[in-house]
Amino acid sequence: MTQAPLGAKEQVARLLTLVPYLHARDGVRLEDAARALGVAPKQLLKDLKVLLMCGLPGGYPDDLIDVDLDALEDPEGDGVIRVSNADYLARPLRLTPTEATAVIVALRALRNGAGAETREVVDRALAKLEAAAAEGSAAPRIDPGTDAVDADQALLARRLQDAADRGRQVRLTYFVPSRDEESDRVVDPRGVVTARDVAYLDAWCHSAEAPRLFRLDRISSADVLDHPVVSEPVAPRDLSAGFFPPSSDALPVTLHLDPAARWVVEYYPVEEVRALADGAAEVDLLVADRRWLTRLLLRLAPHARVVRPDAIAEEFRAAAQDTLGLYR
Repeated sequence: MTQAPLGAKEQVARLLTLVPYLHARDGVRLEDAARALGVAPKQLLKDLKVLLMCGLPGGYPDDLIDVDLDALEDPEGDGVIRVSNADYLARPLRLTPTEATAVIVALRALRNGAGAETREVVDRALAKLEAAAAEGSAAPRIDPGTDAVDADQALLARRLQDAADRGRQVRLTYFVPSRDEESDRVVDPRGVVTARDVAYLDAWCHSAEAPRLFRLDRISSADVLDHPVVSEPVAPRDLSAGFFPPSSDALPVTLHLDPAARWVVEYYPVEEVRALADGAAEVDLLVADRRWLTRLLLRLAPHARVVRPDAIAEEFRAAAQDTLGLYR
């Protein structure tokens, strides 16, 4: 005796079982399939009509599963179920890194509001997905986090790393704090790296004609292009020891920044920030190129000055005097 169907939830479960069952058999009579699945033939026929509206994203005729209803409803039909255009449902599911991350993020969101029993099931699925993602990709694992901002940034990181792995250019819309504006640029991605819990895209920037680090939280859009990268392939920078390795010749410099120049702390890597009165700050940073620091201080003037070392302060004063001399 067959059990009556209980609702949409049970119907979805039957459909997920039905397609692989039919695919493994070269034609099954409606009555035989109904008996094997534990439903009435009339209910199975209704399920098959629902199956006609299922398929791949797009919804075009070639995307949908095809069921030969004439063989089942026509008085002269042979009553045999024939399903076509559903081969993908018989294959093991394989997710791209981006798809796997999206599923992980969705599961974590579901877990936050689920009961203890559901959380146990979700945790098992998460463990399998995260283990599979870690084995299937050489890219660094980035925790998707628990809120929407973390999730969006994790998906962006996966997409950018995938573009780097495939050697495809990316068009970025990037916020530049120093100009308080967004800029559009095309880059050759090298990989996603992390320093002090902040994720960056290491890439060759065609606008700057130099390698650059782009903070992921300042990328408002990223479009992966069909064009291959044109710069020389280079491995992404290792920032595990910071932006400058211990053996670097970078010079420690301390700056006094007025409130109008505090944006430097957010835009450039710094070692330490000490808040002062009236919103000012004293900042320690490592400088690998003195010319870069001089140009930065000229842009910040009169809202920044060198506290130490004295040699850098003297270099900046000389550069400022030379610059003023150009206007005389």
